[in-house]
Amino acid sequence: MDKVNVLQAFEKVKGYWNPTVAGALNGQEVKLVKFKGPFTWHHHENEDELFYVVKGSFVMELRDKHITLTEGDFLVVPKGVEHRPNAAEEVWVMLFEPASTLNTGNVENEFTKHQLDSI
Repeated sequence: MDKVNVLQAFEKVKGYWNPTVAGALNGQEVKLVKFKGPFTWHHHENEDELFYVVKGSFVMELRDKHITLTEGDFLVVPKGVEHRPNAAEEVWVMLFEPASTLNTGNVENEFTKHQLDSI
């Protein structure tokens, strides 16, 4: 059992759209991800996702609206809701989601990560 300094942990995250596991509890994982630009439209059939902005800002695009998140904000995207994160500049986001969650949900493409790095 070791403490994790989130800002220092983010320095170990390599590249954009590469969720990295920083911790786990009760079948959930704490993932750190840096991103810039648009992701892919997708949804998760069985998992909710929590996005917490540590540094920067981004827009969570939903089919019926866009939600801007800035440092200190979090958003829970319920299972089944189609969404696409999009960041004009680099953003650092902490995710809380079940360990089984595939980053691209119902879509397989160049963003899909079946094996995640760990810190």
